[in-house]
Amino acid sequence: MENDRLDRQIRFLLEIDRLKQIIRRSYIIGASRKENAAEHSWHLAVMALVLAEHAQQPLDVMRVVRMLLIHDLVEIDAGDTFIYDTVGNRDKADRERIAAARIFGLLPDDQQEAFRELWEEFEQQASPEARFAAALDRLMPLLHNYHSKGRTWQEHNIKKQRVIDRNRSIQDGSAQLWEVARRLIDDAVAQGYLSE
Repeated sequence: MENDRLDRQIRFLLEIDRLKQIIRRSYIIGASRKENAAEHSWHLAVMALVLAEHAQQPLDVMRVVRMLLIHDLVEIDAGDTFIYDTVGNRDKADRERIAAARIFGLLPDDQQEAFRELWEEFEQQASPEARFAAALDRLMPLLHNYHSKGRTWQEHNIKKQRVIDRNRSIQDGSAQLWEVARRLIDDAVAQGYLSE
């Protein structure tokens, strides 16, 4: 019985190594290459530790970290859907639900249930922790875009208002981080990184 549990846990851990192969649209700072989804999740978890004091309300920071470490595991099957991809976002939720069932289903039942509940909490923005995690998930690509001189925005012809509209939800997790994001967006326009 115990060996089966450990075997399932190891199978899950080996499976999630595939997250390193999921390439996102954001370039790392310096723009030498695009980041992968595992790097993204790690970076967000560290952001939560550093920036938690700026959340709208007090948080269980370790819950936020756990959420951020697993929130993109579904991309192993569903792929990374670009935030500005209107067509890809239409069936994103369905693709990710199917992926969550398979990937979290590799775990023992208790862990499967806990991971699935945490992932759903993030997806539904069902708690202050989920809203803060989502704010970080939106802020990091803005930082990447700004510090790569708008490379992803320019490659996909993304305009200022679209960036504002798709990232406005940052304020639900942190008004202070939304102020930072707005300043970055405005300065990106001033610098010529982002078209008006």
